[in-house]
Amino acid sequence: MSKDRARYFIKKHEGLSLTLKRDIDGSTWIGYGHNLDALGISQVMADQLLEIDLFRVYKELNKHIPWWKGLHEPRRVVLIDMCYNLGITRFLEFKEMLVAVKEGNYDTAADEMLNSLWAKQVKGRATELAKIMKEGTY
Repeated sequence: MSKDRARYFIKKHEGLSLTLKRDIDGSTWIGYGHNLDALGISQVMADQLLEIDLFRVYKELNKHIPWWKGLHEPRRVVLIDMCYNLGITRFLEFKEMLVAVKEGNYDTAADEMLNSLWAKQVKGRATELAKIMKEGTY
């Protein structure tokens, strides 16, 4: 089929980059020459990336703080959202917050969230997540 043959040549000629690259004309591309400046990504692609990233976050949380699975769902969602936003390395720097969550001291955990550079950077997101952490409801 011609589509399969075209795919072969495109892969061969474009090459594969799993990270952002700059083309000769200055445009940004990824994958097999997908021009992000001209094309962006589709809703389907964005949703697929979200699912892939959520899978990674779950694996990281399971590895580094396995007790998180025993939390009530709203508080698990707070940890997922924070880890997604911060990345696991920066998320794990919230040591006092994580100790407070593990011990069930949710007021302290919420205070730790709000008394951080992260909270200053993300403002409303931190306020909303701290409220969920404190109250245990959405």
